[in-house]
Amino acid sequence: MKTNFSLILDDTGNPLTFRDLVAHLGYTTSTGLSTPVRRDTIAQMTSRPAAAQHLRDLARLRRVRDRIDREYAQPLDVEALARGVNMSAGHLSRQFRLAYGESPYAYLMTRRIERAMALLRRGDLSVTEVCFEVGCSSLGTFSTRFTELVGMPPSTYRRQGARATAGIPSCVAKQVTRPIRNREAPITEPQLDWPPPQPD
Repeated sequence: MKTNFSLILDDTGNPLTFRDLVAHLGYTTSTGLSTPVRRDTIAQMTSRPAAAQHLRDLARLRRVRDRIDREYAQPLDVEALARGVNMSAGHLSRQFRLAYGESPYAYLMTRRIERAMALLRRGDLSVTEVCFEVGCSSLGTFSTRFTELVGMPPSTYRRQGARATAGIPSCVAKQVTRPIRNREAPITEPQLDWPPPQPD
């Protein structure tokens, strides 16, 4: 018995192969002819879990940032923060930097410096006491970071801060004196007399 097949031709007049015909109709040979597969289905299936994972990561990053805001004076490190949200320390650091523009450690130090500025403006604590009050364990690291963010050492800020914000409500003073985030404050250099004085 002989079966006649009529040829299906493409746009150029050449006969289509079985594979071309199946692809043209939107089917795949691996799934059989009964299940049509659209081209955008795979992209949709892979993007939905990725988007859901991204939202979960953002929620965890927000929890980390909220914890830093609440517990800035506690001995926090990236490993402890990562354990709190079931992430690795490296992944947390990368994702936090992508979301907020700085590392978790830099964000923590900025929060500590903000609080230190308020305490130094009050004037009743020494620089060392303020350092330990905001959760820093090294006076040298505290002073260095304070100078980078504020533009002057904490001892100088303590002397000048109370005068600069005198008569301003504390809520306004906090906003006005907030440390610079994501960029360092310009450090004022002493002005040199130029040209140098000539000896007599």
